[in-house]
Amino acid sequence: MRFFLTIMLWLCITEQVNAQLQHFSHSSTTTVAPKKISSHITLAGAHWLTPNTIVVATQFSSDELALATFNAEKIDQTLPLTKCQLSPALANKYPHLQTFQCFKIKTHTKQIKQLLKQPLIVYKQQHGDLVGTYVQTANIIDVLYTSGQKDANEDNELGARLTNNGVQFKLWAPTALAINVQLFDKTKRPIPPYKLKMSEDKNTGIWSADTSQSLNEQFYRYQITLYHPSTKKIEEVITTDPYSLSLSTNSEYSQIIDLNHPSTQPTGWLTQLDTPVKTPEDNIFYETHIRDFSSHDTTLSNKHYRGKYLAFTEKNSAGMQHLKALRTAGINSIHLLPAFDIGTVDENSESVIDINRSLNDICRKSQLEEICALKTDKSQQLNEYLATLPSTSKQLQAIISALRSQDNYNWGYDPFHYTVPEGSYAINPDGISRIVEFRTMVQALHNLGFRVIMDVVYNHTHQAGLAPTAILDKIVPNYYHRLDALTGKIAQSTCCDNTATEHAMMEKLMIESLVVWARDYKIDGFRFDLMGHQPKSSMLKARKAVKAFDDDTYFYGEGWNFGEVANHQRFEQASQLALAGTEIGTFTDRLRDAVRGGAFNAQGQDIRKSQGIANGLATLPNELQTEDDRQRYLALADQLRIGLTGNLANYSLFTAEDTIRKGSEIPYGDQPTGYALDPADTINYVSKHDNQTLWDNNQYRIAYELTTKQRVRMQLLSLAYPLFSQGIPFIHMGSEMLRSKGFLRDSYDYGDWFNYVDFTKRSNNYEIGLPPAEKDQQNWSTILTLRHQNAGKDIVSAEDIAFSTKAFLDLVNIRMSNPLFRLTTAKHIIANVQFHNTGSKQQLGLVAMSIKGDKNQPSTLVIFNSSGSRKTLNFAKANDYQLHPIQQQGIDNVVKESQISANSFTVPALTTAVFIKQ
Repeated sequence: MRFFLTIMLWLCITEQVNAQLQHFSHSSTTTVAPKKISSHITLAGAHWLTPNTIVVATQFSSDELALATFNAEKIDQTLPLTKCQLSPALANKYPHLQTFQCFKIKTHTKQIKQLLKQPLIVYKQQHGDLVGTYVQTANIIDVLYTSGQKDANEDNELGARLTNNGVQFKLWAPTALAINVQLFDKTKRPIPPYKLKMSEDKNTGIWSADTSQSLNEQFYRYQITLYHPSTKKIEEVITTDPYSLSLSTNSEYSQIIDLNHPSTQPTGWLTQLDTPVKTPEDNIFYETHIRDFSSHDTTLSNKHYRGKYLAFTEKNSAGMQHLKALRTAGINSIHLLPAFDIGTVDENSESVIDINRSLNDICRKSQLEEICALKTDKSQQLNEYLATLPSTSKQLQAIISALRSQDNYNWGYDPFHYTVPEGSYAINPDGISRIVEFRTMVQALHNLGFRVIMDVVYNHTHQAGLAPTAILDKIVPNYYHRLDALTGKIAQSTCCDNTATEHAMMEKLMIESLVVWARDYKIDGFRFDLMGHQPKSSMLKARKAVKAFDDDTYFYGEGWNFGEVANHQRFEQASQLALAGTEIGTFTDRLRDAVRGGAFNAQGQDIRKSQGIANGLATLPNELQTEDDRQRYLALADQLRIGLTGNLANYSLFTAEDTIRKGSEIPYGDQPTGYALDPADTINYVSKHDNQTLWDNNQYRIAYELTTKQRVRMQLLSLAYPLFSQGIPFIHMGSEMLRSKGFLRDSYDYGDWFNYVDFTKRSNNYEIGLPPAEKDQQNWSTILTLRHQNAGKDIVSAEDIAFSTKAFLDLVNIRMSNPLFRLTTAKHIIANVQFHNTGSKQQLGLVAMSIKGDKNQPSTLVIFNSSGSRKTLNFAKANDYQLHPIQQQGIDNVVKESQISANSFTVPALTTAVFIKQ
């Protein structure tokens, strides 16, 4: 019956549209035999840009093209197209379509809006056959529904809103044929009348329904009837709300709530501590994954807090004691990997797999042969069994790999609902409980004096089409995602289904989501995943909106330039070079690669060949290095020096070529090394969640004969570069504790085993088996060789971890107690930062940077010695300086061996020494 009613509705709408188009019709109904139209046409190379402009890929161009709707095996009606010249304004707005042929069409707004509810093609008859292409309609949808006053993008009440009279539901779905709201109580049983019929505002494309029922904390879903291009037929879709503010377990239902209601807030929410920063450069970001932070922490007072938001409320756990030590030293911002609702982890603790559970339990839940066939005591926990296997075992990775799709782990770059906390981190994921637990975590961190930064992923969704975790594409198909200009397929250069933030309603969703996180969850800043896939204009607009509620917010992200948007193909990107001067930070790969070595996508011996300055290039070479090392070192050292200035484009450096060049004139591949115009444009880092940890990266490249102590010092030397750079440092959680993931390159869903962080500092998680084959099998031979050749020198003790941690805290303390490391303008950096030991005759392994002080802060000199021997720097009136008091009193006895004479400084091997003028 439902299918019959859907077909009748479709035929009714088709007849109405056909009647309206009759006087424009170029031909009567055309039958295409013997195949269906959908089998004739596979591409989508036509784009409707304005009410009277369509552009078509040249291979479909013809003097006799027409726009048509169709139904099953026949074309219903057609509108003729006539060739034209694409206007300069449209060519500039859509640069990726400049080579397409322009056509004019005669129609008007009301008719277009009806057409958009149907499948559309541009076609011609050729030798009795149909040749054509589907029409992409996102641009015309924006023109019709978002380009005027009081349009869809001006409506600030999308979603479910509690009103004085009940509840108002609003959903933007201009291509839908019919929509109902389904209502459910807290047990997910239907609430009479069960369905509320929604009506469409033809001007905005927003469907709405009102009810006087008391529905606070009840649940709902949308039932949408529409033509869907993925199946090429009318579908009845059930979906949650993209503007959801709360969800049921596993996000099956949206919940009606008021985020200002006390029931959604922990005690003390309105009076929690707020710790502002004076300038963005005062930040240090500490990147933390919520589950990694506590999944193995046996010192928690409540074992159920492991891997959960509430672990951050503990007073005396090992993890919280470590965070307190970081805060005392000066780290002030906790960067949380994605904590919004994701589509890849089962939120039901009764069905999801946890490696802390017994083998019997995991076998029962997973039915995996890798678990069920084990010849061992199955009452033991899986993590206990894994610990009994050899550290070079291939079985370990095989077991973890088999569990990936069923366990409770993922980094979280799989957006399902953008504006609701993830439920798997909550003890109770159903409804407002997850909100209260998330807010409790934020409040606890704030009350420790931390700012809370959230990693956000508006560049893609987990799924699209009619897939289970797709939402946006179920509501307005092919609008929210960026399509290939010719095929019409969703671009996936990010990893998944790329969103199109250049479209007004996707931009609106992003901005309004950010405002909710800042205003209602007190999030202090945002890190944007693959930010370069979004328009610069959208980022600036979003920051302005957030600043209205939080004036010291800070935006930063990945400004990488690649994919279908590369080199501003579709819009001006929020990429590294384009954001210069905006104080929206971008991660700089220049300093990163100089310090740790490049070739981040290399495999096997190619990784080992690519030593960086901090792991021995040209000073402590491994067996694969060549006579070209010196020249490579000199090039990287100049890039490193520009990195220490905050990657400034206009900083002038005496280079290894014995010429003075600006940062923008020093090459980094085919890009400039220096691109920033303000230090707040730059995020300095040497490791983060992506790729191998800093420890693992260094072990790949360090010469076999180096001792454990030398390897630890290389780790600290690596971390010192971002800490003493202008700009903003970014630290990967655990890198100060020599954190390892067993050489795993990409641990995004490889469970607690590989992502373990030990805050008791007994282990760095190095000896955990070979990394999973899917990501690293080609590296196994190299790993096994270096493990054998290292002969245990790459295995650290608890004492090594403790030393590294305390020495790192000393470095943090030095930075945060000295404003010269946090200069706020390019002008001040250019005037006051100077490098020594430069040019073609420089000593290899010695980078020296002085920063001129004033009456309030004494001049400072930093010497980085990445070599295996003591290094001396000639420096006039050196005896006016002293080793920094923090290092004089610190844990590192080697740095205390630094010597100062009348006109020189001598610094021990593998040491960063800071001197201040007396």
